Amino acid sequence: MPNATLSQALREAYAAAPADVVILHTLELRHPSFVDENGQPTAIRVVRDNRNLTARLEASALLNPTQMVTFVAMGFDLELPAVDTAPVPEITITLDNVSREIVKHLDGAAESQSPIEVTYRPYLSTDLEGPQMDPPITLVLTEVSADVFRVTGRARMLDVGNKAFPSQTYSAVNFPGLAR
Repeated sequence: MPNATLSQALREAYAAAPADVVILHTLELRHPSFVDENGQPTAIRVVRDNRNLTARLEASALLNPTQMVTFVAMGFDLELPAVDTAPVPEITITLDNVSREIVKHLDGAAESQSPIEVTYRPYLSTDLEGPQMDPPITLVLTEVSADVFRVTGRARMLDVGNKAFPSQTYSAVNFPGLAR
């Protein structure tokens, strides 16, 4: 099944595989505990390449929309979820040779109840003015494990089937008529 979120240029790059166009896979990890030295919210941004990448984010990005940001070169592996009818698509992400800064951020996130969000954006080496997928895939990272060589985690899309509907919890505090 074709993926309608991919740009025409990216579809052509996948189909034709031209030698002068490289598909650059990027990840952005976000969590409320990820802050810079000034206390401002920040994200971990990595690109699967041998050099850093400076590219523009989409207008709907949660941090730094429409700005040029730097993705740090890092080896990582991910398998994109299939475009099918699976109830909750899930992927495994492995970051190799992580820095102390990334481990520090992940340790801080482990002490929180908030989930780590991961956004996947593909860029073309010939067009860094925006990702070639709109909207980019955003997943929630779960089951994170780390050792001295790598960080591995499972990421899945929001499980809409297990969300409360309506999103309110009926309690005696919010609905006094329930108490007897």
